Amino acid sequence: MVNENGLYGLSPARTALPLANTLVTAYLLVVVCTLLALGALTVAAPSQANDDAWGHALVVAVFAVLLPLRLRRARQGRRGAVRAVGLIAAVLLVVNVVEALLPGFVPTWMQVQMVLVAVLMAGIVGDVVRWAVTHHD
Repeated sequence: MVNENGLYGLSPARTALPLANTLVTAYLLVVVCTLLALGALTVAAPSQANDDAWGHALVVAVFAVLLPLRLRRARQGRRGAVRAVGLIAAVLLVVNVVEALLPGFVPTWMQVQMVLVAVLMAGIVGDVVRWAVTHHD
């Protein structure tokens, strides 16, 4: 809830991980678009929506629920939650890069989506590292 003190009662200057918030929102949009595309492709071009693509998309969708929940606490400056956001983002970064590099695992359009997710996650990891360096108390 937004009030005169800012989002969730925090002053905007005290809100942790400002870049991560934007990147998680972009990640959620990518996940929703991916699921919609897979749904459409299942009907229109089944070869572009194989079982591996669906499996990957569903796992990524689970993280799309988990990541904003952790980010909500992390934005309050809770060190454990910030660490969890960084860990989730790092895992998603590595998994997406590795799976994008597997030949024939998923269609090309989804490999591009995986690289996009990896870039978003790299930004989140960077924001977490920046926060950790400036809040090393």
